Amino acid sequence: MPFGCLKPGEKKDYNSPTEITDKYDLGQIVKSEEFCEIFRAKDKNTLKMYTCKKFLKKDGRKVRKAAKNEILILKMVKHPNILQLVDVYETRKEYYLFLELATGREVFDWILDQGYYSERDTSNVIRQVMEAVAYLHSLKIVHRNLKLENLVYYNRLKHSKIVISDFHLAKLENGLIKEPCGTPEYLAPEVVGRQRYGRPVDCWALGVIMYILLSGNPPFYDETDDDDYENHDKNLFRKILAGDYEFDSPYWDEISDSAKNLVSRLMEVDQDQRLTAQEAINHEWISGNAASDKNIKENVCAQIEKNFAKAKWKKAVRVTTMMKRLRAPEHQTAAPVAAPGAPNPAAGAQENPQAPSEASTAPSSTAESNSTSTEAPAVEAAAAAAQPPAEPVLHTPAPEQPNPTPRCNGEALAPLPSDTGEEQSS
Repeated sequence: MPFGCLKPGEKKDYNSPTEITDKYDLGQIVKSEEFCEIFRAKDKNTLKMYTCKKFLKKDGRKVRKAAKNEILILKMVKHPNILQLVDVYETRKEYYLFLELATGREVFDWILDQGYYSERDTSNVIRQVMEAVAYLHSLKIVHRNLKLENLVYYNRLKHSKIVISDFHLAKLENGLIKEPCGTPEYLAPEVVGRQRYGRPVDCWALGVIMYILLSGNPPFYDETDDDDYENHDKNLFRKILAGDYEFDSPYWDEISDSAKNLVSRLMEVDQDQRLTAQEAINHEWISGNAASDKNIKENVCAQIEKNFAKAKWKKAVRVTTMMKRLRAPEHQTAAPVAAPGAPNPAAGAQENPQAPSEASTAPSSTAESNSTSTEAPAVEAAAAAAQPPAEPVLHTPAPEQPNPTPRCNGEALAPLPSDTGEEQSS
């Protein structure tokens, strides 16, 4: 049944559950995500395997909206580096989305399995993702949740392509967007600062991904207890707002200046100065021969295993719930903008000797881009984040606990703040 809008007074024509089971064999649940359950499915006629995402309508308006949004976006796109939508069914109780199945590994696992890993390998990964993002941006689609967990190899062949998955937070950019959404470690400053934003947030996230793939370290790091999300995110957000990251030694000693230049230009605090996806594709590190052939696997893998073995960066339920801490009271006045060279708001955070340096000095291209118009509301938001939340903030049990919740309730883990009205009309 084609998925579309109904005319007033038109009766809804739902699929029968038997229409689905007549065509597909649905396996056991592979995993549960914030809004849906994911299965493996086999076409009974062709025996081809697919991924099936099931959204339960009873889980609330946010879940229903996420399903409709993902269907809308995926029906618009067709690109070799994006998992394609194959089939859609809507019953009275569920939405079923059938997508291509990616059988390859996550990028981290691929790196760890390589005998030789260089900047050129990273450049190949980033180029494919950039091409997909440039395509999305040409359609005015913002992904809003680009991260390493959403980048996988399509299959296990040696020269497999990279594909982007998970589009339930993607949005058409009809005017700038305001509601905060995304995974904390990959959020752009304009999202953290409650600025209006658009496609540049995806380019910032690609800068974060590139930084990690070249060094094994996250650019913004806070050594806080794994379960102390509140202080972790508060310190993290302050560093993001200030563009407080470094190409610290020894992790970046062997990395080319061209690679550092591209990272800096993607992670410009001022979104108006940030490279677009198409501009990044044309950068010499991606389209030219500037990416080094030197083997960097030993250093990168050591840092990956040290920094990402913990579950902190794997807890997908943190995608949007932490953003509630960024609610700033309307009557609050903006804090004064720090003068150049003033101490960073994150100064004094506990330093981790094994993690990237947390000095307040950022790369010059990043530090110089902090304009008054961007920083003032950003600092205000950070100040608000430092205060206790005005309402209880829900924390879902971490995935590694023995009895995780099988599926989060959509109303409880809404991706958008309850005080935002923009999404209501979209």
